[in-house]
Amino acid sequence: MAGKDGTVTNTDRMVQLGRRALDAPGEAKPDLWIIQEIARRMGLDWNYSGPRDVFNEMRKGMNSIAGITYERLERDSSVTYPCENEGDPGQPIVFIDNFPTPTGRAKFVPADIIPANERPDAEFPFVLITGRQLEHWHTGAMTRRASVLDAIEPEPTALIHPLDLDALGAKAGDVISVASRRGIVSLYARADDGTPRGAVFIPFCFYEAAANLLTNPVLDPFGKIPEFKYCAVKVSKGGELTPLSSYGGGQALAAI
Repeated sequence: MAGKDGTVTNTDRMVQLGRRALDAPGEAKPDLWIIQEIARRMGLDWNYSGPRDVFNEMRKGMNSIAGITYERLERDSSVTYPCENEGDPGQPIVFIDNFPTPTGRAKFVPADIIPANERPDAEFPFVLITGRQLEHWHTGAMTRRASVLDAIEPEPTALIHPLDLDALGAKAGDVISVASRRGIVSLYARADDGTPRGAVFIPFCFYEAAANLLTNPVLDPFGKIPEFKYCAVKVSKGGELTPLSSYGGGQALAAI
């Protein structure tokens, strides 16, 4: 993103303007140039002068952003849609007065909570939560090859509440082992007040302590989604760390 202009829209419906901060290296070409060259060689007469032209075309096909001009984004940096008419402030909250149905009304259906397939017990008293880190996206296949990011978060850590850590007889920086009915990993402990008591959070970007060796692959009965975000584990002080590969952090793909 640092090498190109254009708009970005997040799931919070905020249309933001990204401004180029760096010149492209060597003979690298902008994405729009590449896409247009492909189109032209397929016989299409595409001729966009820049991101402004693309965004204006999007406005014609999307009523929700029809009122957002590129000039306004240059001035205000971001506008939240729906914004159907120029000058509208944008709507940070949708469905205030009605819903997009023939009657303007919607039907709310209560949903029962389905317990997790595997709950904590006397043998495995902790809940394992997995997720991403700010510095490393997903399995780290790209971000762990970035020396700056890998220098900030170079090694696997488990976030655990300080009181739980104290109960284990361990302290921040100690090696701890997290085991489930499927496997065990050892990694460094990080005291974190934001982690609930009885839970441990492990990012899944480190092949050296692959969180998915522990997770439960059972499927949700309706959504058919693996239950990777919740399983029962036990935590103990000590353990043997997996040594870093000679290739460095880029081997994070092994964590999936």
